[in-house]
Amino acid sequence: MQREPMVYAAAGVIFGFVLGYMVANASGPGEVRPVPAAVAAPAFSPPATAAEGPKASPSHAPLDPNETRALESLAQRDKANASVRVELGNLYMDHGQFDDAARWYREAVALKPEPDVIVDLGACLVNGGKAAEGLEQFERALKLAPEHRKAAFNKGVALMELGRTKEAVDVWDDLLRRFPDDPQLQTLKRQIDLVRTGGQKPS
Repeated sequence: MQREPMVYAAAGVIFGFVLGYMVANASGPGEVRPVPAAVAAPAFSPPATAAEGPKASPSHAPLDPNETRALESLAQRDKANASVRVELGNLYMDHGQFDDAARWYREAVALKPEPDVIVDLGACLVNGGKAAEGLEQFERALKLAPEHRKAAFNKGVALMELGRTKEAVDVWDDLLRRFPDDPQLQTLKRQIDLVRTGGQKPS
């Protein structure tokens, strides 16, 4: 099973900060696990406002050319190996190279359409300025796994990026209704309040 980088997308118009949701490495949709500092925290990563702290950023360490060459060589030799393509996607995503990551995730999904990888692809597209394409991937993942919380959360993020605020809030409201006891989703209530008050903190 691939290491699951958190999928995240910038909802800058109203929030102005990084949002994200993630799933566990070796478990079913909707669970959470640590991911690179670029995009996650040990569990659910609460969205931080400008007053609460800086945005997360991709790793500043340079890509290891030997590692990338070895993985790409393996991918070329083994055209049916989805896992190595996921590893390449993870590697590029960790370093904020979203176009390169998306390319490898696409190849992995073509071979094995796993919801987690589809969501990672969607995150890369949103972060690469292709929110509409990212939204399509989140919806695709939800068709395969309707209970996938990461996909639903990030569908809302993509909708926000597209200026479809009401639809985004509706998605998040539904997520909270379906999983009312998930403590990792409770921060969403505050973010929904922020949207409904025009981006201002509720009093």
